[in-house]
Amino acid sequence: MPDALAQPVRSGEPAPPKPNLVVAVLAFAGIVVSLMQTVVIPIVPELPTLLHADAADAAWAITATLLAAAVATPVVGRLGDMYGKRRMLLLSLVLLVAGAVLCALSDSLTSMIVGRVLQGLAAGVIPLGISIMRDELPAERLGTATAMMSASLGIGGALGLPAAAFIADNFHWHTLFWVSAAIGALGTCLVFALVPESEVRTGGRFDAVGAVGMAVGLVCLLLAISKGADWGWGSGTTLGLFAAAVVVLVGWGFFELRIAAPLVDLRTTARRQVLVTNIASMSFGFSMFAMSLVLPQLLQLPEATGYGLGRSMLTVGLVMAPQGLVMMACAPVSAALSAAKGPKTTLMAGALIVAAGYGLNIVMMSQVWQLVLVSCVIGAGVGFAYGAMPSLIMGAVDPSETAAANSLNTLMRSIGTSTASAVAGVILAQLTTDFAGHALPSENSFKIVMAIGAGASLLSFVVASFIPRRRPLPTADPAVHETAESSALVDVPVPKV
Repeated sequence: MPDALAQPVRSGEPAPPKPNLVVAVLAFAGIVVSLMQTVVIPIVPELPTLLHADAADAAWAITATLLAAAVATPVVGRLGDMYGKRRMLLLSLVLLVAGAVLCALSDSLTSMIVGRVLQGLAAGVIPLGISIMRDELPAERLGTATAMMSASLGIGGALGLPAAAFIADNFHWHTLFWVSAAIGALGTCLVFALVPESEVRTGGRFDAVGAVGMAVGLVCLLLAISKGADWGWGSGTTLGLFAAAVVVLVGWGFFELRIAAPLVDLRTTARRQVLVTNIASMSFGFSMFAMSLVLPQLLQLPEATGYGLGRSMLTVGLVMAPQGLVMMACAPVSAALSAAKGPKTTLMAGALIVAAGYGLNIVMMSQVWQLVLVSCVIGAGVGFAYGAMPSLIMGAVDPSETAAANSLNTLMRSIGTSTASAVAGVILAQLTTDFAGHALPSENSFKIVMAIGAGASLLSFVVASFIPRRRPLPTADPAVHETAESSALVDVPVPKV
């Protein structure tokens, strides 16, 4: 049966040609963006030398990308709803390629930071891709397609790490960015040639004041979280940034509630299904990132520590790579479970699987194959959960608000991962052991981080249990469900999501 929530109804308009091709191109674009987040990991320890900068200053090449992505994701989502999702997707990919080229030409910290900011501005590609799928694909394809698109962030990161490590070990470090630029250019051309532009638009004027307010608030919040360990959690700078974030974001919220066309419709995000899904997403993002911090360090620490495995960065990439393949394989399984039991059940199942993976990691961390197994188990849980989140969001918002709503959900995950990085960093820095005169994270510190990751997954499970479970629509008449108000009262028929 057709469903207005799963796919906008446009009378007399034929189904888009070759939906498989559209899905493949959009998923490839998502993987390209996630590759950009991974490409610098093998050279992070060498950045101060490569860029002729202090270690604290060189870290801005990473922090700048995080801040740019956080600001750009909701803004680009709103612009996509207003002026065209494909148009904003292409703009994001062009910025990504420009950033990669600038980094490839960089020999100074300033140009590297600017290039990484441009790459961070492309973070909205994945929520935009999911929104295009909702508008353009046949309803029966939407569940698997959105699950694949949502999981592409993890897929690209897992598959890109070994490739980046290989390039960094065998070629000049600039080659990392030239290859990234070439892949990004290919993705841009494919989107331009094969992805149709959605006709679903919100119209109205762009909320520039709201965009600036949200940007200032998010930058203050994420800057305090990401740099608090370096500056000191009790320092005036860190506390001042946290205070500024609270003041600015509260003021921003009041402003958004009082204008006709806000950047973020807070009344929509306050709906139970959207609000609870976003809270669960933040907790899940926290749990997912703990693995990315623990496994690489366990693999690379010297064997003489008694718990390190003394492996190279290339081995780290090869250990993490199967996780991406598992996430890819789980996308159709996630869609099938959502079709049978609903996306709420799928999200809860994913949270439990991730928690089980961390539990395994606490008792299985002494062999490479054990870490591969743990990585795959956690990857399966992430694949389930990431496939369910867009379905839950799209089941509660109007089609014209899809990009903005999915972008906000992506932002919630990013805040969770940023917080996880800060918390885990503090634990690993405080609980250390002396090794040849150097302070290294102790075995117990890794186990504590993994236990916290498991706890965050279980918290996500509990929060997700409060998502309303709704019955399938009894009618095929899409006109009944055209508005956002009706979207909040009825859920999408499970087979369509």
